[in-house]
Amino acid sequence: MEIDPALAFATQYNRGVMLTLKRDGRPQASNVNYAVFDGAIHVSVTEGRAKTNNLRRDPRGALHVSSDDFWSWVVLEGNAEMSAIPARAEDAAAALLRRVYEEAAGKPHPDWDEFDQAMISDRRLIISLRIERAYGELR
Repeated sequence: MEIDPALAFATQYNRGVMLTLKRDGRPQASNVNYAVFDGAIHVSVTEGRAKTNNLRRDPRGALHVSSDDFWSWVVLEGNAEMSAIPARAEDAAAALLRRVYEEAAGKPHPDWDEFDQAMISDRRLIISLRIERAYGELR
């Protein structure tokens, strides 16, 4: 499957299953909200969680997205890049967290100051999965 149609399909949704590799090579799956822009899948994650640790060790990851009726689906594979963890609302990483939230939610957060403080307190960052391969079935 070509990458562009797979990304176009994923853009219609904002929830999927992110797959990373555990230390022993087995897959680790996490339900995630995501946003698609700049040719990549972007996911807000917390420092120290399994998917974050797995991608720091091995940047290969995948996102599985299925249609509401379950019969159309894509898997997007690539290497992950990680943003910094913001220390202040003025940091570029904080702006990226806001953009991912707004793109995934389809609307602005009702209180950006509260959002920024929560992201900083939670030690959140963005994983950007740069897509290299795609497969699936579009009906």
